[in-house]
Amino acid sequence: METLIFKIRLLILAWVHFRSQSGPISMVKHFSNKDIKKATDGFRRVVYNSSNRVAYRAKFQNGHAAIVKEVRVFENQDDTAFYREVQLLGRLHHRHIAALNGFSSGPKRFLVFENMEKGSLKEHLSDPLMTPLNWRIRLQIAVGIAAALEYLHFFCDPPMYHVSISSSTIMLDKNFTAKLCDVSLLCSVENNPLPKSKCSKECRDEICKHTIFQLGLLILELVTGQSSEDGGVDLVQWVQDSRFRRRSIYQMIDPDLGDSYDFKELKGLLAVAKMCVQSIHKPTIKTPQILWYLQKKLGRTQVVC
Repeated sequence: METLIFKIRLLILAWVHFRSQSGPISMVKHFSNKDIKKATDGFRRVVYNSSNRVAYRAKFQNGHAAIVKEVRVFENQDDTAFYREVQLLGRLHHRHIAALNGFSSGPKRFLVFENMEKGSLKEHLSDPLMTPLNWRIRLQIAVGIAAALEYLHFFCDPPMYHVSISSSTIMLDKNFTAKLCDVSLLCSVENNPLPKSKCSKECRDEICKHTIFQLGLLILELVTGQSSEDGGVDLVQWVQDSRFRRRSIYQMIDPDLGDSYDFKELKGLLAVAKMCVQSIHKPTIKTPQILWYLQKKLGRTQVVC
C-alpha cells in the first residue's frame, strides 16, 4: 500500500512539474516601460546597484509599492530567454526569496518584486539613523539566506545558480524577514554570461564556491557591522587567522549589539563564516552542508519556507 501511495505521489509531482513548465507566463503582471518610469520617479529612486542589475523603489498609480529591477541585456540574449526567466522566477516560493509580481519587456526589461518595507540589510548595518538589528534577527538572517540557497540549488528545476549575496541585495520586509532579491538563470565565468543549460559542471562548481564565499562575507558583516568592500578591516584575513578568543572577538563585534548576544552562538557563527570563506580554495562545500552546520551550531533544526 505504501509503495502504491509513493508511486501516486510521484505521478502527481510529475504532472505538477509538467504543468509548471508549459503554457504562457501567468500569475505575474505585465507593466509598460512608461509605467515603470513613472513609478520609479524617472529611475531616481535607486535602492542598489549589482553586477548586472539596478534596483529601484517604485510606487504605482494604484498605490501599490514594489521593488523594480532593471535586467541587463547580454549580447545575443533574445526575448525568449527573458520570458523563460520570468516564468521560472515566478514559480519560486520561499520565505527568504523575494516574490516576483510582474515584469516589463520592450526597449528595457524590468522585474517587479514584492515591496520590502524595511529597506536593505546594508542600511540597517551602516546607517546610524536606522534601527539596529538585534542578535536574534541577525541569526535568523544567516540561517534564512542559507536555506534560500539550498532551495535554489537543490529544489529548483532547473537549479538557480546565479545569486548575488550582499547586505545591499538582501532586503527586509515589515517583519525584518530577510529576502534574496538578486536571483538569475545566468551564470558567468570570467565575465562571460551563459544560459544555465550551457553552463558546465566546472562552471557551476565555481559559481557555488563564489556564492558560499559571499555567504561567509555576509555572516562576517552581520557580526561586525563592517564590510570589507567599504575599505575597513580585512574581515576575511581576520576570520582566517582568528582563534576566536574573547578579546579578539570583542574588538571586532558590532558595537550596536552591546552585550546582548550569546557568546557560544557567536563563536559558532564565526566558525561557519570561516568555513565559507575558505571554501573558495577547496573542493566545493554544498549549500545543504552549510545550512546543516549553521543549524547545528545555533541549535536550530527548522527553517520555515
